[in-house]
Amino acid sequence: MKFLDEYIIQDSLMHSGFKIGGLSGVDYVNDTLYFVVDDGRKPRVVLATMKLQDQKVDSLDFFKTIELKDSASTFFNKTYLDVESIFVDQESGRMHITSEGSINYKVKPLIFSLNLDGKDPITYEIPKYLSNLENHHHNKSFEASSRSFDGNGFWFTTEAPLKQDGELASFSDTNSPIRFSYFDYASNKVTKQFAYPLGKIDLAPKGKTKVNGITAILEYKANRFLVVERAYVSGYGSHGNVVKIFEANISNSTSDTKHIKALEGKSLDFMEKKLLLNFKDVKAQLTEGIIDNIEGISFGPVLKNGNKSLVLIADDNFQNFGKQLNQFIFLELIIK
Repeated sequence: MKFLDEYIIQDSLMHSGFKIGGLSGVDYVNDTLYFVVDDGRKPRVVLATMKLQDQKVDSLDFFKTIELKDSASTFFNKTYLDVESIFVDQESGRMHITSEGSINYKVKPLIFSLNLDGKDPITYEIPKYLSNLENHHHNKSFEASSRSFDGNGFWFTTEAPLKQDGELASFSDTNSPIRFSYFDYASNKVTKQFAYPLGKIDLAPKGKTKVNGITAILEYKANRFLVVERAYVSGYGSHGNVVKIFEANISNSTSDTKHIKALEGKSLDFMEKKLLLNFKDVKAQLTEGIIDNIEGISFGPVLKNGNKSLVLIADDNFQNFGKQLNQFIFLELIIK
């Protein structure tokens, strides 16, 4: 995997009366970037085009904002949305979005789709142990999703393990399995699921906050995934994030966990993983050496050499918690 470029979206950039920020997920379809905006009061999708010059990002031009609202007051006005990931299914012409809900305020996480105008919402039925509030940690539920490589369904994960599955990640090795669940369009249900071994936090303890979790996934070949693990430790200012991209794969021996309601204490064959990129290794090429809160990954345009590119986006939390970057990352997909 090769780092190509970083593009910083300017602070306080406005479009359609909204500030560009809180970009929590990205997909690239038909030369258009779809970003989902993590704004609980006014969740929305923003569209942009990307101009490249010699494998560098020359510009991102935002041209459309789609508010997720329903004049009939049936879905969006009754459901708090903490939207985290997005992908567009070209065959159905629908956007698929995950929402973490709010565990503290008793709002369930969910996965839903809409037409490209942001209307006609449809929610997907998932197993009860995945939707029950008491099984999730607050702000660590449905974070990542990816269309399947064959287009027949999609994958989704939580950010952290379910409470009955294992420990939250810490500074030492923990048993922290995260479920990769596959939703099949034909049967309209989750048909398989596998456990991914979440890693530990690399930074030394400093502040009060410590987290590591999966923030984005992409099935780039059948049963092979790019997985973004994002750790954060407070007390380091703008340098508290550690972001890594792993390759993970499902083999014939990987345990199917869909019928196991609690993974803790179970003997499992996990998904295999290997590190592809640690952003600390390219910090000299990043603004002020900062890798920010990366929460989205997608294929980008095919490069002139025929290789696929990747685009990643950071959620700057509208800079409500201090200095952050609207950081857009451009990579070349090379896996040996």
